[in-house]
Amino acid sequence: MSALFLSNLAAQRELLGQLHTLAPDVQAAGERIAQALRAGGKLLLCGNGGSAADAQHIAAELTGRFIQERRPLAAVALTTDTSALTCIGNDYSFDDIFARQLQAIARPGDVLLAISTSGNSRNVMRAVEVARSEGVISIGLLGRDGGALRALCDLSLVVPSTVTARIQESHILIGHTLCGLIEQELGLV
Repeated sequence: MSALFLSNLAAQRELLGQLHTLAPDVQAAGERIAQALRAGGKLLLCGNGGSAADAQHIAAELTGRFIQERRPLAAVALTTDTSALTCIGNDYSFDDIFARQLQAIARPGDVLLAISTSGNSRNVMRAVEVARSEGVISIGLLGRDGGALRALCDLSLVVPSTVTARIQESHILIGHTLCGLIEQELGLV
């Protein structure tokens, strides 16, 4: 077997051994999202790079299906509309690409899942600031020490690692867990 694969596997196992401390907050996040969906709200997601891909992945699990056939759930990745992203980035600022979309479509009671491995992505921070002003609950899916987003978000799930790849691997585990919890909370499984 590849030495690099074994090294990565060992590092991820070590990190996974620490993630149990996030269990109460992951549960709370799943419950908050389910509560918003039950009340007719939606889950909005954002992030950059790999976190953008995670936002799209989680949204797809909810609008499609995760565990079994069920009704689609309202989830929108703010990372997918290239026309909006490039228009807002060009006409305003890259820092505003998610904030402007939130101003357009977010409603009080919605939830924003803000994903950032550093916790310091300016455009994600701006989105959280707008979420607060719009009455939207913000949940941070973060890494390292949580960065500036840790304090900005209503609830922060911080993966305690400094390695971006390990953080992202843990983020998708948490994202899948949130999808399962949402389905359970809504009585869909």
